[in-house]
Amino acid sequence: MAEHGLEAVAFPRLSEEQIEQLGRFAGTRPRKFRAGEALFRVGDRDLRFFVIKSGEVEIIDETGDKPKVVTVHQPGSFTGDVNHVTGNPAVVSGIARVDCEAYEISSEALREILNQDPRLSDIILQALIARRQLLRESSDFTGLRVIGSRYSKDTFRIRDFLAKNRVLFTWLDLEGDPAVGQLLEQFGVTEADTPVVACARMLLLRNPSNRELAEELGIRRPVEHTVYDLAIVGSGPAGLAAAVYAASEGLSTIVLETTAPGGQAGSSMRIENYLGFPTGITGSELADRAVLQADKFGARISIPTPVIKLSFDQAYSVLGLEGGETVVAKCLLIATGAEYRRLEVEGCTRFEGNGVYYAATPNEAQMCRNSDVVLVGGGNSAGQAAVYLSQNARKVFLIIRGDDLCKSMSAYLAHRILNTPNIELLRDTTITRMSGNDSLDSIEILNSKTGEKRTLPVSAVFSFIGATPRTDWLPPEIEKDAKSFVRTGITLAESPHWSLKRQPFLLETSRPGVFAAGDVRSGSVKRVASAVGEGSMSVQFVHEYLKER
Repeated sequence: MAEHGLEAVAFPRLSEEQIEQLGRFAGTRPRKFRAGEALFRVGDRDLRFFVIKSGEVEIIDETGDKPKVVTVHQPGSFTGDVNHVTGNPAVVSGIARVDCEAYEISSEALREILNQDPRLSDIILQALIARRQLLRESSDFTGLRVIGSRYSKDTFRIRDFLAKNRVLFTWLDLEGDPAVGQLLEQFGVTEADTPVVACARMLLLRNPSNRELAEELGIRRPVEHTVYDLAIVGSGPAGLAAAVYAASEGLSTIVLETTAPGGQAGSSMRIENYLGFPTGITGSELADRAVLQADKFGARISIPTPVIKLSFDQAYSVLGLEGGETVVAKCLLIATGAEYRRLEVEGCTRFEGNGVYYAATPNEAQMCRNSDVVLVGGGNSAGQAAVYLSQNARKVFLIIRGDDLCKSMSAYLAHRILNTPNIELLRDTTITRMSGNDSLDSIEILNSKTGEKRTLPVSAVFSFIGATPRTDWLPPEIEKDAKSFVRTGITLAESPHWSLKRQPFLLETSRPGVFAAGDVRSGSVKRVASAVGEGSMSVQFVHEYLKER
């Protein structure tokens, strides 16, 4: 879509009838604001949605050194971006440019509008999504500032957490940005204090944990002390699909996620074989839209909220969270997915987050622009990553253990790789060692057929090998297969943990009322579409189980 077309979607003008219709949801007369008065400020957590009836409102970016006007809302316009639906804090401020009147709508009333009026819902949601895209693509918008060294694992961790959670930020590299020294002095910190996170002229945090960062930024929502109909652990495609269907069908639903929405799929820069997206879609876009849908229907998504144990109180599932909190639910969906295995190579652990990576997104690509890199793996995720990295790196070495790329990779992707000039395929090859000082600078490889050893000078290794399910938090009542994937279905009727006369549902585990979907499930097809299908299907079984009770 052309930029002017995107702006037209982002800033529509409502008719008088639509303004009055939205006014009825406000429940009161329009509020009057004097020139210079704030309707909301950057960082506000209890966001209100404003529909401009008269006058003008400036939307201002106050996160940089000087305030900048992003746009001016006139009568018939409305404020807001996706954070109004997801519950995250405001990223801009809204200031009355002249005396004005505006209808003030709460987040609960906005959700009611989105669910009850399809026409207004389409206009508003498309505008909110387009506005966030414009901000993300803008070279003028600063957002948070992360100041830290490219050689620091904590700097990478903070950038990775913010990027995966789609928080708008700018990274200032200690080694490469000339403005760093002045900024550190301005904030009253030294290089030894980095990485630091700042907003505008205010220092927020020094080397925060992911949880501290999430709580300071307001993106972590506390869990409520109630009994949920359905608790979902994991927010990959399966977990998000289940959240959308469960919440839309009236089930009280909570999603508990350790890092960020999207799972492994969320790190994919191009999914081309997902039904309905012939030109492809990035994993982060898919996750963004799914989170927006789940929030729209009232699902509560809490990030980062690691679940460390599961126990049972009669028929209820009790989830123990890091920090001592608990979540109680009538039904549980295990959707924790799987993660890529660590490379068992000398030197690997030392360079993780500083030369060794398990995803290929703009965050990682920024670290290896115009460099030679290595990618290990022969599946579709590896193929997508190789093609993406080839657009940024000088050369990509794709290493596979076998000799046939088409054996585990879709044909279209394998052919694309073989026809990309700066991708070199190394068959029958493994990495034997990694070396470097402050960061990775070379690897040693071995060809298993010829016995040839080589040293490749590279700045980064991307690993996409195998899959280890995230099931170490599960108790013995939840049966797993030999590779620790969760078993489901009718074969569990003979399990000593199965307590009902009926057979288990297709996605039900050895504990009644506990289900599993997506990559974590034994025998699942490791594809985005199948994970979405299983997640949505599980909700039907949840309904059946709740009827029994």
